[in-house]
Amino acid sequence: MSKHHASGRRRAGAPVPIARPRDAQRLERRRRATRVRSDLSLTGMSQKVAIAAAASGLVLTIALPTTAASIPAGETAAATGEAVAAAETTVAPRDITVPDAALVDFSRTALQSTFDADAKLTEIMTAAGSAAVPAAARGSLSAPLDDLIMTSPFGYRVSPITGMGGELHSGQDFSSSCGTEVLSAAAGTVTFAGWHPYGGGNRVVIDHGNGLESTYNHLSLSSVKEGQKVDRGEAVAQSGSTGASTGCHLHFEVMVDGQTVDPMGWL
Repeated sequence: MSKHHASGRRRAGAPVPIARPRDAQRLERRRRATRVRSDLSLTGMSQKVAIAAAASGLVLTIALPTTAASIPAGETAAATGEAVAAAETTVAPRDITVPDAALVDFSRTALQSTFDADAKLTEIMTAAGSAAVPAAARGSLSAPLDDLIMTSPFGYRVSPITGMGGELHSGQDFSSSCGTEVLSAAAGTVTFAGWHPYGGGNRVVIDHGNGLESTYNHLSLSSVKEGQKVDRGEAVAQSGSTGASTGCHLHFEVMVDGQTVDPMGWL
């Protein structure tokens, strides 16, 4: 081996490599690769930091860019109001606590109605007339005395005057002391006030319309006259024992189309 070859010098006949010109596109690709590796490096570092923070109980807040559109200044109030209204509609109902001293009143307004007994009576008589039955007529007439003490009822009986049976007692007797006020059973017009020749003694007859009449018999005196208008419950006479009577009482009759009926079906 020659000295020239041992010293590392090239042989005189070895070709010398020719340097290639730099490629601009290759350089750009290398720079991009360098940036990607840098980004990956930062991402990996952030993940490591997040894992370490979670392990140590820390909370990291990362601000990220948003693509949401911003609200113009002039529409901010309207948008805020809509958001508040939407929030209010979704709020769950809550119990209301009232102090012990507070007055809470849940009373309802009272419903009031006025019953017109005379209008009811007119309705019954207009619809049924002489065919009116106690089930429909009961309560349509008022009591002719403040206290009703029934004695002899309506129907056939033995006459207390003659002692003979088979007599039709045409009304309802009520025991009362002489001079007790007798009251009109309903509003109407007095059609008779005087002496009854067939045993009724002093008698008052009141026409209530539509074929309905009431009579009051054996009176000690009457305080009304024929043609006079009277109201329901108005005093028209005083009880007595005139006519075919054995003592102070009121003989009360109800007539429909001129025929006597049981008064207790109307009281």
